[in-house]
Amino acid sequence: MSGFAGWVREATEPSAAAGKPEALEGIRVIEFCPGHFGGMVAASVLAEFGAETVKVEPPGGDPLRLVAPEEIRVAGTGLPFLSEARNRRFVTLDVDDSAGRDVFRRLALSSDVIVTTESPERMEAMGCDYPSLREERPGIVYLSLSTYGAFGPDASRPVRDSDILCQALSGAPYIVGEPEGVPPRPHEAPTRLGNWHGAFVQGLWGAYGVLAALHFRAETGKGQAVDLSGAEALMMFADYNITWMHTGGKARERVGNFDPAVFPYTYIRCRDGYTFIAAYNDEAFDSLMHIIGRPELSRDPRFSTPKNRVVLENERALLEIIEEWSGDRTADEILVAVEAYTSKRGGPGAAVVTGRVNRPLETLGEENWRERGCFVRSADPVYGELLLAAPPWKMSGTPARWKSGCRPPGSDNRDVYLEILGMTEEEYRLLAEAGTF
Repeated sequence: MSGFAGWVREATEPSAAAGKPEALEGIRVIEFCPGHFGGMVAASVLAEFGAETVKVEPPGGDPLRLVAPEEIRVAGTGLPFLSEARNRRFVTLDVDDSAGRDVFRRLALSSDVIVTTESPERMEAMGCDYPSLREERPGIVYLSLSTYGAFGPDASRPVRDSDILCQALSGAPYIVGEPEGVPPRPHEAPTRLGNWHGAFVQGLWGAYGVLAALHFRAETGKGQAVDLSGAEALMMFADYNITWMHTGGKARERVGNFDPAVFPYTYIRCRDGYTFIAAYNDEAFDSLMHIIGRPELSRDPRFSTPKNRVVLENERALLEIIEEWSGDRTADEILVAVEAYTSKRGGPGAAVVTGRVNRPLETLGEENWRERGCFVRSADPVYGELLLAAPPWKMSGTPARWKSGCRPPGSDNRDVYLEILGMTEEEYRLLAEAGTF
């Protein structure tokens, strides 16, 4: 391996990250997001880049710890929480108690960043809304995550933020799934975006806003509020569909794995599952037709122009033709056939793309992802060994890194309250006995 690939492989080696500086070293984040996966995602990103992150849970633990697919839990904690609860210190605190609210305010004023999914009204009642905190700490960055945002006609609705609601409100699921026939069948309906995309996108955009705010603070000393709606965050992924509605005069309808802009650009059946196939221009389409042994189809009026190829009935016909060829071949055999032909052609005619649709376990087994350190194994006396996603960023100077996994609720109470807040042993004891922690 030579050139940039060789250099970057050595410079970004994940196992060497511990010896390098961290981009957010010295930044303290308080995560107050009970029951909210998006808030956890935002805090995780900041923690992976080196921020000291303290998760505040109610006594007994965050209710998200109980969310478990098929009731699969490890030491009483569900897999979603375990997957995201990394690089944190865990404290418990009863903020419904006046003493607890006082402790939380002290924590907030000791921090650089607040990540919260609680309502503005509740935070204001605690004296921990942004206008109140910035009076004493002008540099604080305050990330507020919610379904509708902190203002607007729907902002005051008593709705608990959820991934599927944010998806629904964004309009994104409407264009995902199989088109409706006449009459419609049960599976021909708007389809949610797979994993918890609403939560992940909300958390990622939230962390992005915090990073930009911290950069501005480094230049000016001024903090700011970042107000993010989960539904609005997903609207960013509507790409050209909203513009198309206004300029073309019609809304995009569901077309399943077909595409209204380019075809073929879809998943095709093969002998061992599915693989992706795409031909982005006329030259590439001609290459693909040669690869499948049907060069005459490049001149077929149904397929001879990009505009004709995206007529839905023509897409259906073309998919059937391609699958007649692909059905007897494995995904790897299809890849070999594509590479063998396009390597000789070059230019626009080489723009034929293919790749296996992996099952999750197949992804885990691929050498490319193992070499890049895409997964880490954590070993913990409480939760045992877990396989978790590693930070995706490969950076030569200040790499993100995995440092610790989940711990039980309140594991860091003593250290955080005594070290960060400077509580005395007596104050800590009295608050603990009163049930504040």
